[in-house]
Amino acid sequence: MNPPFVPIKILFFLFVTLLLGTSCGSKKKLTKNHNTTSKKIPTTVKEFIEDSEVFNNSFTGFALYDPEKKKMLYQYDADKYFTPASNTKIFTLYTSLEILRDSIPALKYIVKNDSLIFWGTGDPSFLHSKLADNQRVISFLKNRKEQLFFSSSNFLDKRFGAGWAWDDYPYSFQAEKSPFPIHGNIVLFRSSLDGRKIEVTPKPFEKLVVNNPKIGGRTARFQRKESENIFEYNQRPPSKRGLEKEIPFRYSDDFFVELLSLVSQKNISLLDFEMLLPDSAATLYSVPVDTVYQMMMQKSDNFMAEQLLLTCSNEVFDTMNTRKMIRFFTKEYFKELPDQPVWRDGSGLSRYNLFTPRTMVSILEKIYLKIPEDRIFRIFPTGKKNGTIKNYYAPYVHAKTGTLSNKHCLSGYVQTKKGKTLIFSFMHNNYVTSSAPLKKEMEKVLHFIHMKM
Repeated sequence: MNPPFVPIKILFFLFVTLLLGTSCGSKKKLTKNHNTTSKKIPTTVKEFIEDSEVFNNSFTGFALYDPEKKKMLYQYDADKYFTPASNTKIFTLYTSLEILRDSIPALKYIVKNDSLIFWGTGDPSFLHSKLADNQRVISFLKNRKEQLFFSSSNFLDKRFGAGWAWDDYPYSFQAEKSPFPIHGNIVLFRSSLDGRKIEVTPKPFEKLVVNNPKIGGRTARFQRKESENIFEYNQRPPSKRGLEKEIPFRYSDDFFVELLSLVSQKNISLLDFEMLLPDSAATLYSVPVDTVYQMMMQKSDNFMAEQLLLTCSNEVFDTMNTRKMIRFFTKEYFKELPDQPVWRDGSGLSRYNLFTPRTMVSILEKIYLKIPEDRIFRIFPTGKKNGTIKNYYAPYVHAKTGTLSNKHCLSGYVQTKKGKTLIFSFMHNNYVTSSAPLKKEMEKVLHFIHMKM
């Protein structure tokens, strides 16, 4: 039997009715969703964090802690691991506070017959252009009557850390680690307005600059060959702002002895056999430790951080090795951390570092219990005042930034209107915007904490 015949007009009417009904239903649903997602003013830290569109566009972790009550006030993915970038320097600071005294060891030495043999300690401050002029080492060497010999047998490390980018070798933020740094292991170049004359600091590097017109660009540029201390210059005029370029030099013991002989005006030789640093060695000290700590934390100086870990290693083992120092310190001082860190270097240049926000808070609490609050605030960057947060936040924020590509962290202390000091850690990874939206959003959270908690 054939099915009943349905006129085409009826089918068309049913189709249009169904289509309109679906359309109206969809419209009502969209309108409802729009109403439920309308923005409301956050009234708690939880709402500021969890309802933030900015934070939801990245992997974000946050922890807020009251050190007086020893109570975690709020956590959001605080047990998850993040790449900390320069927040790693907080670990280095705490290590240094536990190991070093009030001044940085500059060198160790012994006198043997008519010879004075000295070893480096990793001290990054020696003749550093951004620190106050310190002539203690130079004066010491100049006034010695013995024949001077340098030994690097206590340096058991490599020039770069694990997980560093090898092609960052020409950038000032990745100067080479060494047993006895000089001038921050950096060469400074300045170009005249016509590009014809250059000023080089330290002076001995002038003879290592060669003209290379093949270097591209319309303005003055310098570059260094990866494996040697040859600095090429295209001899073009700088931009209107002038040119000031810092490039790390390639360290070697022979090269260091040559430089030190020139600046000290003494004949210094490299010891031609391995000699371990004896227990009887005397120590010459250089600058106050806080001078170096402030530069490491406020300027986020990677070189200072790396060398400080080596200096700590030399104090503990009489040898300089970053990995050995980290293993020792983790075992002896980090037994009760909420999450064990994956810690690979002193500066945070390593992409292998992994910390959790609540572990960052734990280290910050250890610092808070170790030294007075006013000293902490002098060492850490302060909002709208100095360091890497000079243009952000407010003076009630004392915190260390950490930035690598698509990663930004901020950890430290926030003072409240009620007179409390709270510890916090923001960690953001894998965002695809600039860090500016994250900073603005963090600023809102920290302002709320300052006003309401």
